[in-house]
Amino acid sequence: MSKFSLFGKFTIQEGERDTMVDILLEAAESMKNLDECEIYLVNISESEPNSVYVYEVWSDEEAHQASLTLEATQTLIKRAKPIIVGIERINTLKTKGGKGISANSY
Repeated sequence: MSKFSLFGKFTIQEGERDTMVDILLEAAESMKNLDECEIYLVNISESEPNSVYVYEVWSDEEAHQASLTLEATQTLIKRAKPIIVGIERINTLKTKGGKGISANSY
């Protein structure tokens, strides 16, 4: 069984990247108690000052969808919406394994 993975890009209003990073790091913190979320990484590119990238690995797509309905997630989404210019799902992936991924379900 493969895991569900997402690689996404948020385009942010100029000067708001640090705010978005903080919001997404709060999201990552809120996922620490969700066993279904194995990886939630927040990334920036020095050459794209108005972008933030997120890489996520979930037990399955349903777990990811369910996380979007959590109260903590909804609160963070409301905070982030005013500074988001665009969202791009760069790719949806099937993670087969590797360092940091539990071996019991892939």
